Amino acid sequence: MSPAQRKRASAFEDFPVQGNDAPEQATVPVSAAPAPPQVERIERLKPSQMLPDRFQPRRLLPTGLRAAFFNGQMDCYQAAAGWLRAAEKEEGHQGEIDRLLAMGDSFTEYGQIKPITGSWVSLPDGRYIFLIETGERRFWAACLQAVKEKRKEEPLLRVEAITRPTRQRQVLENRHAELPSAVGQACEVAALILAELNLPPDPALEEYDYFRQSRNQRLSASVWDKIMPIMQLTRPRMVQMLNILNLPNPLLDLVDRYRLPERVLRPILKAPPSQWERLIRLSIKNSLTSDEVGEMLDLEPKKIAQGHVNRGEPAAAEPVRVAVSGLRRFANAVNPLDGFSQAQAIDEAADILVSTGEAEGMMILLGELGRLIEARLIAMRGK
Repeated sequence: MSPAQRKRASAFEDFPVQGNDAPEQATVPVSAAPAPPQVERIERLKPSQMLPDRFQPRRLLPTGLRAAFFNGQMDCYQAAAGWLRAAEKEEGHQGEIDRLLAMGDSFTEYGQIKPITGSWVSLPDGRYIFLIETGERRFWAACLQAVKEKRKEEPLLRVEAITRPTRQRQVLENRHAELPSAVGQACEVAALILAELNLPPDPALEEYDYFRQSRNQRLSASVWDKIMPIMQLTRPRMVQMLNILNLPNPLLDLVDRYRLPERVLRPILKAPPSQWERLIRLSIKNSLTSDEVGEMLDLEPKKIAQGHVNRGEPAAAEPVRVAVSGLRRFANAVNPLDGFSQAQAIDEAADILVSTGEAEGMMILLGELGRLIEARLIAMRGK
Protein backbone atom coordinates (compact mmCIF):
# COMPACT_ATOMS: atom_id res chain seq x y z
CA MET A 1 0.00 0.00 0.00
CA SER A 2 1.45 3.39 -1.00
CA PRO A 3 1.66 6.34 1.45
CA ALA A 4 -1.09 8.09 -0.50
CA GLN A 5 -3.44 5.17 0.10
CA ARG A 6 -2.82 4.93 3.82
CA LYS A 7 -5.55 6.28 6.07
CA ARG A 8 -4.12 9.34 7.82
CA ALA A 9 -7.06 11.72 8.32
CA SER A 10 -8.10 10.32 11.68
CA ALA A 11 -4.62 9.76 13.06
CA PHE A 12 -4.38 13.22 14.58
CA GLU A 13 -7.86 14.72 14.52
CA ASP A 14 -7.13 16.93 17.51
CA PHE A 15 -3.89 18.22 15.94
CA PRO A 16 -4.44 19.10 12.26
CA VAL A 17 -1.53 20.51 10.28
CA GLN A 18 -2.68 22.69 7.44
CA GLY A 19 -1.20 25.29 5.16
CA ASN A 20 1.78 27.04 6.71
CA ASP A 21 1.56 25.36 10.11
CA ALA A 22 4.42 22.97 9.31
CA PRO A 23 7.99 24.17 8.65
CA GLU A 24 9.19 23.83 5.09
CA GLN A 25 12.90 23.81 5.94
CA ALA A 26 15.08 22.30 8.62
CA THR A 27 18.77 22.34 9.44
CA VAL A 28 19.01 18.82 8.01
CA PRO A 29 16.33 18.38 5.30
CA VAL A 30 14.20 15.26 5.48
CA SER A 31 14.98 13.87 2.05
CA ALA A 32 13.39 10.46 2.40
CA ALA A 33 10.34 10.77 4.61
CA PRO A 34 9.18 7.54 6.23
CA ALA A 35 5.75 6.16 5.53
CA PRO A 36 3.24 6.71 8.33
CA PRO A 37 3.26 3.74 10.71
CA GLN A 38 0.15 1.66 11.21
CA VAL A 39 1.21 0.16 14.53
CA GLU A 40 2.81 1.59 17.65
CA ARG A 41 6.60 1.30 17.58
CA ILE A 42 9.74 2.89 18.99
CA GLU A 43 12.15 4.54 16.59
CA ARG A 44 14.83 7.25 16.60
CA LEU A 45 14.35 10.55 14.80
CA LYS A 46 16.18 13.83 14.40
CA PRO A 47 14.44 16.97 15.71
CA SER A 48 14.24 18.26 12.11
CA GLN A 49 11.92 15.33 11.39
CA MET A 50 9.54 16.41 14.15
CA LEU A 51 7.15 19.28 14.81
CA PRO A 52 5.65 20.33 18.17
CA ASP A 53 1.91 20.78 18.44
CA ARG A 54 1.14 24.49 18.03
CA PHE A 55 -1.96 24.13 20.21
CA GLN A 56 -0.22 22.32 23.05
CA PRO A 57 -1.76 23.94 26.20
CA ARG A 58 1.64 24.42 27.84
CA ARG A 59 3.47 26.96 25.68
CA LEU A 60 7.24 26.65 25.65
CA LEU A 61 8.61 28.55 22.66
CA PRO A 62 8.35 32.33 23.29
CA THR A 63 5.68 34.24 21.40
CA GLY A 64 8.21 36.29 19.47
CA LEU A 65 9.54 33.11 17.81
CA ARG A 66 6.38 31.07 17.42
CA ALA A 67 5.00 32.53 14.19
CA ALA A 68 8.29 32.27 12.30
CA PHE A 69 8.91 28.72 13.52
CA PHE A 70 5.46 27.31 12.86
CA ASN A 71 5.24 29.07 9.49
CA GLY A 72 8.48 27.42 8.42
CA GLN A 73 10.51 30.63 8.29
CA MET A 74 13.04 29.17 10.74
CA ASP A 75 13.92 25.63 11.75
CA CYS A 76 14.04 24.22 15.26
CA TYR A 77 17.72 25.07 15.75
CA GLN A 78 17.28 28.66 14.62
CA ALA A 79 14.33 28.93 17.01
CA ALA A 80 16.44 27.48 19.83
CA ALA A 81 19.21 30.00 19.11
CA GLY A 82 16.68 32.83 19.19
CA TRP A 83 15.34 31.52 22.48
CA LEU A 84 18.82 31.52 24.02
CA ARG A 85 19.33 35.12 22.88
CA ALA A 86 15.94 36.12 24.33
CA ALA A 87 16.93 34.61 27.68
CA GLU A 88 19.97 36.90 27.81
CA LYS A 89 17.69 39.94 27.64
CA GLU A 90 14.58 38.72 29.48
CA GLU A 91 14.96 37.14 32.92
CA GLY A 92 11.61 35.39 32.62
CA HIS A 93 12.92 33.10 29.86
CA GLN A 94 16.05 32.03 31.71
CA GLY A 95 14.37 29.73 34.22
CA GLU A 96 12.76 27.60 31.51
CA ILE A 97 15.99 27.56 29.49
CA ASP A 98 17.95 26.33 32.53
CA ARG A 99 15.45 23.53 33.18
CA LEU A 100 15.51 22.40 29.56
CA LEU A 101 19.31 22.48 29.34
CA ALA A 102 19.48 20.42 32.54
CA MET A 103 17.18 17.89 30.86
CA GLY A 104 19.47 17.87 27.82
CA ASP A 105 22.46 17.20 30.07
CA SER A 106 20.59 14.26 31.62
CA PHE A 107 20.16 12.77 28.13
CA THR A 108 23.94 12.84 27.70
CA GLU A 109 24.61 11.29 31.10
CA TYR A 110 21.77 8.81 31.49
CA GLY A 111 20.09 8.60 28.10
CA GLN A 112 16.52 9.51 27.17
CA ILE A 113 14.28 7.51 29.50
CA LYS A 114 10.82 8.40 28.16
CA PRO A 115 10.14 8.52 24.42
CA ILE A 116 8.39 11.36 22.66
CA THR A 117 4.96 10.28 21.44
CA GLY A 118 3.12 11.42 18.35
CA SER A 119 1.95 10.47 14.89
CA TRP A 120 3.10 10.86 11.30
CA VAL A 121 1.18 13.44 9.26
CA SER A 122 1.61 14.56 5.67
CA LEU A 123 2.81 17.99 4.57
CA PRO A 124 1.58 19.85 1.47
CA ASP A 125 4.79 18.93 -0.41
CA GLY A 126 4.18 15.20 0.10
CA ARG A 127 6.70 14.69 2.90
CA TYR A 128 5.76 13.30 6.30
CA ILE A 129 6.62 14.84 9.64
CA PHE A 130 6.28 13.44 13.14
CA LEU A 131 3.75 15.63 14.99
CA ILE A 132 4.51 15.60 18.71
CA GLU A 133 1.76 14.70 21.15
CA THR A 134 3.79 14.46 24.39
CA GLY A 135 7.44 15.22 25.01
CA GLU A 136 7.85 18.73 23.59
CA ARG A 137 10.16 19.56 26.49
CA ARG A 138 12.45 16.69 25.46
CA PHE A 139 12.38 17.97 21.87
CA TRP A 140 13.42 21.52 22.83
CA ALA A 141 15.94 20.27 25.39
CA ALA A 142 17.79 18.43 22.61
CA CYS A 143 17.61 21.43 20.24
CA LEU A 144 18.84 23.92 22.85
CA GLN A 145 21.69 21.69 23.92
CA ALA A 146 22.75 21.10 20.31
CA VAL A 147 22.83 24.85 19.65
CA LYS A 148 24.59 25.72 22.90
CA GLU A 149 27.29 23.08 22.33
CA LYS A 150 27.52 23.98 18.60
CA ARG A 151 27.12 20.40 17.51
CA LYS A 152 27.55 19.66 13.82
CA GLU A 153 25.32 16.59 13.81
CA GLU A 154 21.71 16.43 14.86
CA PRO A 155 20.84 14.48 18.01
CA LEU A 156 18.64 11.39 17.78
CA LEU A 157 15.58 11.14 20.02
CA ARG A 158 13.51 8.08 20.86
CA VAL A 159 9.92 8.45 19.68
CA GLU A 160 6.87 6.23 19.90
CA ALA A 161 4.44 6.39 17.00
CA ILE A 162 0.89 5.90 18.21
CA THR A 163 -2.33 5.58 16.29
CA ARG A 164 -4.46 8.22 17.99
CA PRO A 165 -2.92 10.98 20.13
CA THR A 166 -5.36 12.83 22.39
CA ARG A 167 -5.56 16.03 24.40
CA GLN A 168 -6.22 13.98 27.51
CA ARG A 169 -2.89 12.16 27.21
CA GLN A 170 -1.16 15.44 26.48
CA VAL A 171 -2.53 17.14 29.60
CA LEU A 172 -1.78 14.15 31.82
CA GLU A 173 1.82 14.11 30.58
CA ASN A 174 2.17 17.84 31.26
CA ARG A 175 0.89 17.55 34.82
CA HIS A 176 2.98 14.48 35.54
CA ALA A 177 6.22 16.02 34.27
CA GLU A 178 5.87 19.47 35.87
CA LEU A 179 2.85 21.38 37.12
CA PRO A 180 2.17 23.99 34.43
CA SER A 181 1.85 27.69 35.20
CA ALA A 182 -1.56 29.20 35.95
CA VAL A 183 -1.87 30.21 32.30
CA GLY A 184 -0.87 26.71 31.22
CA GLN A 185 -3.51 25.18 33.49
CA ALA A 186 -6.16 27.56 32.13
CA CYS A 187 -5.27 26.44 28.60
CA GLU A 188 -5.37 22.82 29.69
CA VAL A 189 -8.92 23.16 31.03
CA ALA A 190 -9.92 24.97 27.83
CA ALA A 191 -8.27 22.34 25.61
CA LEU A 192 -10.03 19.49 27.41
CA ILE A 193 -13.39 21.24 27.09
CA LEU A 194 -12.92 21.84 23.39
CA ALA A 195 -11.77 18.26 22.84
CA GLU A 196 -14.85 16.92 24.64
CA LEU A 197 -17.01 19.14 22.42
CA ASN A 198 -15.14 17.93 19.33
CA LEU A 199 -13.96 21.43 18.40
CA PRO A 200 -10.48 20.96 16.86
CA PRO A 201 -8.03 23.84 16.50
CA ASP A 202 -8.48 26.27 13.64
CA PRO A 203 -5.01 26.98 12.18
CA ALA A 204 -6.19 30.49 11.30
CA LEU A 205 -6.63 31.32 15.00
CA GLU A 206 -3.96 32.46 17.40
CA GLU A 207 -3.55 29.83 20.11
CA TYR A 208 -5.00 31.86 22.98
CA ASP A 209 -8.00 32.79 20.83
CA TYR A 210 -8.64 29.11 20.23
CA PHE A 211 -8.60 28.37 23.96
CA ARG A 212 -10.88 31.34 24.69
CA GLN A 213 -13.62 29.64 22.67
CA SER A 214 -14.16 27.33 25.66
CA ARG A 215 -15.62 30.23 27.64
CA ASN A 216 -18.44 30.65 25.12
CA GLN A 217 -19.70 27.07 25.34
CA ARG A 218 -22.64 25.71 27.31
CA LEU A 219 -21.24 22.77 29.24
CA SER A 220 -23.18 19.89 30.68
CA ALA A 221 -22.30 18.32 34.02
CA SER A 222 -21.00 15.26 32.16
CA VAL A 223 -18.30 17.35 30.45
CA TRP A 224 -17.03 18.67 33.79
CA ASP A 225 -17.17 15.14 35.23
CA LYS A 226 -14.84 13.90 32.48
CA ILE A 227 -12.37 16.73 32.96
CA MET A 228 -12.15 16.75 36.77
CA PRO A 229 -10.22 13.45 37.14
CA ILE A 230 -7.63 14.65 34.62
CA MET A 231 -7.11 18.13 36.07
CA GLN A 232 -7.58 17.02 39.70
CA LEU A 233 -9.45 20.27 40.29
CA THR A 234 -13.02 21.01 41.30
CA ARG A 235 -15.40 22.66 38.87
CA PRO A 236 -15.25 26.08 40.67
CA ARG A 237 -11.44 26.00 40.58
CA MET A 238 -11.46 25.22 36.87
CA VAL A 239 -13.83 28.12 36.26
CA GLN A 240 -11.40 30.36 38.15
CA MET A 241 -8.62 29.09 35.91
CA LEU A 242 -10.61 29.86 32.77
CA ASN A 243 -11.09 33.44 34.00
CA ILE A 244 -7.36 33.97 33.45
CA LEU A 245 -8.02 33.85 29.70
CA ASN A 246 -9.78 37.21 30.05
CA LEU A 247 -6.32 38.78 30.07
CA PRO A 248 -5.10 40.08 26.69
CA ASN A 249 -2.44 38.03 24.92
CA PRO A 250 0.60 40.16 25.90
CA LEU A 251 -0.35 39.94 29.58
CA LEU A 252 -0.98 36.19 29.31
CA ASP A 253 2.55 35.84 27.95
CA LEU A 254 3.96 37.96 30.76
CA VAL A 255 2.07 36.07 33.48
CA ASP A 256 3.04 32.72 31.95
CA ARG A 257 6.71 33.66 31.62
CA TYR A 258 7.00 34.63 35.28
CA ARG A 259 4.59 31.91 36.48
CA LEU A 260 2.39 34.29 38.46
CA PRO A 261 0.06 32.14 40.63
CA GLU A 262 -3.69 32.07 40.02
CA ARG A 263 -4.37 33.19 43.60
CA VAL A 264 -2.48 36.43 42.85
CA LEU A 265 -4.26 36.87 39.52
CA ARG A 266 -7.67 36.45 41.14
CA PRO A 267 -7.79 39.89 42.85
CA ILE A 268 -6.07 41.50 39.85
CA LEU A 269 -8.84 40.28 37.53
CA LYS A 270 -11.41 41.92 39.80
CA ALA A 271 -9.80 45.32 39.19
CA PRO A 272 -10.64 47.42 36.11
CA PRO A 273 -8.84 46.13 32.98
CA SER A 274 -6.96 49.42 32.76
CA GLN A 275 -5.15 48.43 35.98
CA TRP A 276 -4.23 44.86 35.04
CA GLU A 277 -0.82 45.50 33.53
CA ARG A 278 0.31 47.79 36.34
CA LEU A 279 -0.79 45.33 39.02
CA ILE A 280 0.77 42.37 37.22
CA ARG A 281 4.12 44.12 36.80
CA LEU A 282 4.12 45.22 40.44
CA SER A 283 3.28 41.67 41.51
CA ILE A 284 6.14 40.23 39.45
CA LYS A 285 8.68 42.85 40.46
CA ASN A 286 7.91 42.66 44.17
CA SER A 287 6.69 39.04 44.53
CA LEU A 288 3.39 40.24 45.93
CA THR A 289 0.97 37.86 47.61
CA SER A 290 -2.76 37.86 46.91
CA ASP A 291 -3.35 39.64 50.24
CA GLU A 292 -0.90 42.38 49.32
CA VAL A 293 -2.57 42.89 45.95
CA GLY A 294 -5.89 43.10 47.78
CA GLU A 295 -4.46 45.74 50.13
CA MET A 296 -3.35 47.81 47.15
CA LEU A 297 -6.82 47.62 45.66
CA ASP A 298 -8.36 48.66 48.98
CA LEU A 299 -6.38 51.91 49.04
CA GLU A 300 -8.95 53.73 46.93
CA PRO A 301 -11.86 51.30 46.53
CA LYS A 302 -14.37 53.89 45.35
CA LYS A 303 -12.10 55.30 42.65
CA ILE A 304 -11.10 51.84 41.49
CA ALA A 305 -14.71 50.64 41.41
CA GLN A 306 -15.68 53.65 39.29
CA GLY A 307 -12.67 53.31 37.03
CA HIS A 308 -11.23 56.68 38.14
CA VAL A 309 -7.67 55.60 38.67
CA ASN A 310 -4.24 56.98 37.99
CA ARG A 311 -3.17 55.68 34.58
CA GLY A 312 0.32 57.11 34.92
CA GLU A 313 3.04 55.99 37.29
CA PRO A 314 1.98 54.09 40.44
CA ALA A 315 1.25 56.29 43.46
CA ALA A 316 4.27 57.14 45.58
CA ALA A 317 2.89 55.27 48.60
CA GLU A 318 2.61 51.95 46.77
CA PRO A 319 6.33 51.25 46.27
CA VAL A 320 6.95 52.14 49.93
CA ARG A 321 4.31 49.67 51.11
CA VAL A 322 5.68 47.04 48.77
CA ALA A 323 9.26 47.57 49.98
CA VAL A 324 8.29 47.40 53.65
CA SER A 325 6.16 44.32 53.03
CA GLY A 326 9.05 42.62 51.25
CA LEU A 327 11.40 43.34 54.14
CA ARG A 328 8.86 41.92 56.60
CA ARG A 329 8.56 38.74 54.51
CA PHE A 330 12.36 38.39 54.50
CA ALA A 331 12.54 38.85 58.28
CA ASN A 332 9.70 36.39 58.89
CA ALA A 333 11.41 33.83 56.65
CA VAL A 334 14.91 34.18 58.17
CA ASN A 335 14.13 34.63 61.89
CA PRO A 336 12.75 31.09 62.49
CA LEU A 337 15.84 29.46 60.93
CA ASP A 338 18.66 27.97 63.01
CA GLY A 339 22.01 29.73 63.11
CA PHE A 340 23.55 27.71 60.27
CA SER A 341 20.58 28.24 57.96
CA GLN A 342 20.47 31.97 58.75
CA ALA A 343 24.16 32.29 57.86
CA GLN A 344 23.57 30.41 54.61
CA ALA A 345 20.60 32.63 53.70
CA ILE A 346 22.57 35.81 54.40
CA ASP A 347 25.54 34.49 52.43
CA GLU A 348 23.40 33.69 49.38
CA ALA A 349 21.66 37.07 49.63
CA ALA A 350 25.06 38.77 49.58
CA ASP A 351 26.03 36.82 46.45
CA ILE A 352 22.84 37.87 44.69
CA LEU A 353 23.23 41.56 45.57
CA VAL A 354 26.86 41.62 44.41
CA SER A 355 26.05 39.80 41.15
CA THR A 356 23.21 42.21 40.34
CA GLY A 357 25.29 45.33 41.06
CA GLU A 358 23.02 46.41 43.94
CA ALA A 359 25.46 45.67 46.77
CA GLU A 360 26.90 49.15 47.43
CA GLY A 361 23.55 50.90 47.49
CA MET A 362 22.09 48.19 49.70
CA MET A 363 24.99 48.48 52.17
CA ILE A 364 24.17 52.16 52.63
CA LEU A 365 20.45 51.47 53.08
CA LEU A 366 21.02 48.59 55.50
CA GLY A 367 23.48 50.69 57.50
CA GLU A 368 20.90 53.46 57.81
CA LEU A 369 18.24 50.90 58.70
CA GLY A 370 20.51 49.51 61.42
CA ARG A 371 21.05 52.98 62.92
CA LEU A 372 17.30 53.71 62.91
CA ILE A 373 16.54 50.39 64.57
CA GLU A 374 19.24 50.98 67.20
CA ALA A 375 17.89 54.47 67.97
CA ARG A 376 14.37 53.10 68.45
CA LEU A 377 15.59 50.24 70.67
CA ILE A 378 17.55 52.71 72.86
CA ALA A 379 14.45 54.88 73.16
CA MET A 380 12.32 51.88 74.12
CA ARG A 381 14.79 50.72 76.77
CA GLY A 382 15.02 54.20 78.23
CA LYS A 383 11.29 54.35 78.97
